[in-house]
Amino acid sequence: MSRQPRPPWTERLRSSVRAKLLVLVLAPLVVGVPVLLGLVWTWGNEAYERLLNFKISSDLVTAHEYFDRVRSGVGYDVQALAESHRVVGTLAAPPAAMSTLLAELAPGRRLDFLLLLDREGRPLAASQPLAGAAAARLDWPAVASALHGSALTTVERFSADALQYLSPALRERAWLPLVETRAAAPDARTAEDRGLVIHAAAPVYDEKRNLVGVLEGGVLLNGNLEMVDRINAIVYRDGSLPLGSRGTATLFLDDTRIATNVRLFGDTRALGTRVSQAVRDHVLGRGETWLGAAFVVNGDYVSGYEPIADGRGERVGMLYVGFLEAPFRDAGRMAMGALFVLFIGISAAGAALSLRWARSVFRPIERMNAVIQRVEQGEADARVGEVASRDELGRLAGEFDHLLDTLSAKREELQRWADELDRKVAERTVELSEANETLRRAQQQLVMSEKLAAIGELTAGVAHEINNPVAVIQGNLDVMRDVLGAAAEPVRQEIRLIHQQADRIRQIVTKLLQFARPGEFAGYAEAVEVNEVVADCLFLTQHSFDRRAIEVATDFAAKARIEINRSELQQVLINLIVNAVQAMPDGGRLSLATTDWSEDGATVGAVIRVRDTGHGIAPEDLSHIFDPFFTTKKGSGTGLGLSISYTIVERYGGRIVVDSRPGEGTEFALWLRREPRYDESPSAPGFLRRW
Repeated sequence: MSRQPRPPWTERLRSSVRAKLLVLVLAPLVVGVPVLLGLVWTWGNEAYERLLNFKISSDLVTAHEYFDRVRSGVGYDVQALAESHRVVGTLAAPPAAMSTLLAELAPGRRLDFLLLLDREGRPLAASQPLAGAAAARLDWPAVASALHGSALTTVERFSADALQYLSPALRERAWLPLVETRAAAPDARTAEDRGLVIHAAAPVYDEKRNLVGVLEGGVLLNGNLEMVDRINAIVYRDGSLPLGSRGTATLFLDDTRIATNVRLFGDTRALGTRVSQAVRDHVLGRGETWLGAAFVVNGDYVSGYEPIADGRGERVGMLYVGFLEAPFRDAGRMAMGALFVLFIGISAAGAALSLRWARSVFRPIERMNAVIQRVEQGEADARVGEVASRDELGRLAGEFDHLLDTLSAKREELQRWADELDRKVAERTVELSEANETLRRAQQQLVMSEKLAAIGELTAGVAHEINNPVAVIQGNLDVMRDVLGAAAEPVRQEIRLIHQQADRIRQIVTKLLQFARPGEFAGYAEAVEVNEVVADCLFLTQHSFDRRAIEVATDFAAKARIEINRSELQQVLINLIVNAVQAMPDGGRLSLATTDWSEDGATVGAVIRVRDTGHGIAPEDLSHIFDPFFTTKKGSGTGLGLSISYTIVERYGGRIVVDSRPGEGTEFALWLRREPRYDESPSAPGFLRRW
């Protein structure tokens, strides 16, 4: 199957600086701004929801505290009356006198009813005439607790009959027609005739501290508008809700509003309306607090609902506070809209300016790219020439032309030397043509040695000449990046690529110099602990195999210290480790081991082994791996790494041994002496053996 061609725009983007700069300029507008606006919108909405939920949560806590204080206040009032001298002093009086006293005391404590019960829980006296025969009231948790000597205050749900028994007026106050409410749970009733009562009871003791009865009292919450208005005034005092919002508070009996300042229309309160089924199931069904937006009668409110439980733990009602959400929502949308417009405006202006500046950047680069293509096609005289830009790119174009001039001169000089060398080799070959086979082999070795020596000298000269313009390029790139500052961001990738390629030239030049004149790169020799150096090299190369599934195994058994330059040994080991990792692109096992090198019972030095489980080295390549410029990494290697490593080890009198089988892996062994045997001669056996 033939390979499908790349789309034209993809190929243009890959090969054109202009296209890349345009993408860099337009990407923030086309991609970055929508993503940023989406994130701002998402985070803004989340922050908005968290802020409103925090606000309503704190409001509900305040309302709960006030309601709890009112409930406790009713309990305190009943207990204070039960312990008062007037009540205790009237215990021996006739029931009528006690009823008169209770009728006098109840309004002063703002209680809707007061009853004195005997030790069996039967009423003895009441603040209002009871409608029915006296019956024990032990079913109420507050009364049962008081008969056991403990005062208790609860919120209870009184049936219509229970209210009628206490007072027909209470039943009439509790009666409330139900108003059809959108999203409420179905209910066949047309009116709510039950009452939600703060119910309190306290034991009554005579002067000898004998329990003689119970004082029971309570406050009906149905229609208690004063209480909800007070809650609303405390929670939402003037100025606490900006933007025209308004706060509300409500007491529910089950899901029906029995006391509220929510308006149905005009000044008519929404008494008899009911909460939505979703809130009812959440609060009354599961007993959880509701915090968040909810539909309330005729609008969306940020609402907080909490359940109210009676003395038996049953949920009989809800406490609600909330405020109108629309002003906050409208203000948030306006703020987000203004922010969006600001983002888009700034991005559009920035893109326009960047496009204008980009033209002055990619024009010189395009001219240099055209010159490179012409040189590749064999036009050795092609040059960039004068450019309109006088900035770092202009200086870079000039230095590029200078570099091409230098390379052209060196190439001509190299060609002359090659011709001269060929002539001398030809003359020497004619002179030795009559020698025997042994002499011919020696002659070939000598010719090769001389040829490579000349190439080494030539390489050193070329390398030194190349270093100067490369240094100028890198220096000007640094100056350009410092001067442009943030303005260089649109061409950051191109600058980085130029810097990388210039640095690659410098590294290749350094390797050429190190290979041509290894003596100039020799360092100070010292006694080195090989295990420590191997561990350091493993750490330094960790980044090269962290992204691959490579298992590392170490076995450091060497005890001998060797005399060598530490940096040169690190260079050799790092080269071997990196080669091993690159030989295992799909993962494998990297083994590093050290042992002592012993001969005739004496420790000569140390042996370092680097083994991988990669694809191995082909037999036809095994004899050439230490040859200079030989590499199997087409397009990514110089072929000098192993050759330089071989030179370093040989210089100290050591040796490198390789063992490799295709498909099974490769092992390199470094044999290093404790006391080096220096040999810097180019004609030494080790030197010749590499060629």
